[in-house]
Amino acid sequence: MSVGDEPFLAGHMLSLLRDRLCPDEADRAWAWREFSGEAAPDPRDVFDEAATVPLFAGATRAAVVRSADGFVTVARESLEKLANAPRGGGRGIVILEVKSLPTNTRLAKAVAKHGLVIDVSIPQRANLAAWVRQWSQSRHGIQLAAATAQRLLERLGNNLGQVDQALARLAAATDPAAKKTAIQPEAIDDFAGSPLDRTAWGMIDAAATGDAREALAQLDALLTAGENPIGISAQIASVVRRLSTAARLLALPAGNGRPAGIEQALREAGVAAWPKALAQARESLGQLGPRRARQLPVGLLDLDLSLKSDASRGLRARLALERLFCKMSRQAAPPGPTKTPAAPV
Repeated sequence: MSVGDEPFLAGHMLSLLRDRLCPDEADRAWAWREFSGEAAPDPRDVFDEAATVPLFAGATRAAVVRSADGFVTVARESLEKLANAPRGGGRGIVILEVKSLPTNTRLAKAVAKHGLVIDVSIPQRANLAAWVRQWSQSRHGIQLAAATAQRLLERLGNNLGQVDQALARLAAATDPAAKKTAIQPEAIDDFAGSPLDRTAWGMIDAAATGDAREALAQLDALLTAGENPIGISAQIASVVRRLSTAARLLALPAGNGRPAGIEQALREAGVAAWPKALAQARESLGQLGPRRARQLPVGLLDLDLSLKSDASRGLRARLALERLFCKMSRQAAPPGPTKTPAAPV
């Protein structure tokens, strides 16, 4: 059984199993049969497919049920008997792809004892940046700088399917002679995500540096294209929280966890450790000022509450987002000189 909520890992694991069970592509037409659990397949069809003995010796016959959580609920009793039955007799195997499988159930115990459970979720403490660098080299033949992998994850989050697609596009556009050289973070912006994704990040970058006019123009493009205001809000929060965290770290008393300087504070707050990202974050902190930067979570909370109540859609949702951008703009800065917040001495 494949258990976990990461579809990219689940698909990759099934591909590895298929290559191992059916190494000859000519065998796959009859030896590897996939069912969609969302189509509610008849359990008898699945079991018959696995139990059919091939006329000629060859690959192991496999019946695969994708998105099989509902299928498991319907056929649990039969699956328990199948999992406890002795192997042999030329029978094939049943492979189930599920998001969860409680370990205290009879089925889970039987599969753990007589079968195989493969975890395809992302471990909480996984170093995804290291994985991205390894995957880019082994799968796509390109090398990424450490900051490039961080930038890619910052843009796409933990969506490994999108990460893989971005790496494929990046590899296709990279000159073969340059593939032995580590690709720098600047190259990611042209390949990470769809054009709307890149518009969203451009909007956030403009808002963070205080350019409300540009941020509002990008926001209009996203909303006109049908983007969900709550999704836009989530992307904004991922950047704004880092700036607020850095400002709060710099406000700590000496000797009580305060970073040695602005760059260290930004890195501890999660800003990607490459010159352009650090310079942009430093500029954003400078134009916001320490007080406004520390108060950003309050604005995010107000925005979240509005989008989940009276301003969930339409012009009210637009106004709620625009209000946050205007609070972050240069024009809304407190009177007096605006300087990059420095760590107290």
